[in-house]
Amino acid sequence: MEFQRSGGHTVSRLTAHIVWSTKYRYSVLEGDIKIRCRTILIQICEAEGVQILKGVVSKNHIHMHVEYRPSQDLSTLVKLLKGRSSRKLQMEFPELKKRYWGRHFWAIGFGCWSTGNITDEMVNEYLEHHRNPDSNDNTNFIVE
Repeated sequence: MEFQRSGGHTVSRLTAHIVWSTKYRYSVLEGDIKIRCRTILIQICEAEGVQILKGVVSKNHIHMHVEYRPSQDLSTLVKLLKGRSSRKLQMEFPELKKRYWGRHFWAIGFGCWSTGNITDEMVNEYLEHHRNPDSNDNTNFIVE
């Protein structure tokens, strides 16, 4: 089985695909800005204990496949990634400050999809296994 995180009372492997874009979808993630953006995102993930499984810095958006702790929530993680990277990139590249005069480098919002090593069908099949065969109850919440 693939790597799993284990804590004092938990075992988990939570993964997600996260996507967000630059404001107005401007294609500004090129050259040195692109490389520095990647470096900043890696540093933030290391500091937060998030493992990057795969990532792509495109001209106007970011894709990240990450594995995170159960105590973390994705909205806070994305907030950290977008906020810290925006501030650092605008400080280090003055041309970005001119284009994004309101200090907002990333567009509002993000996309997020859970991923994993088991499918919905596998979970449902496992749960159905616990249904009493003599039961006439056809609800989605099973009582053994």
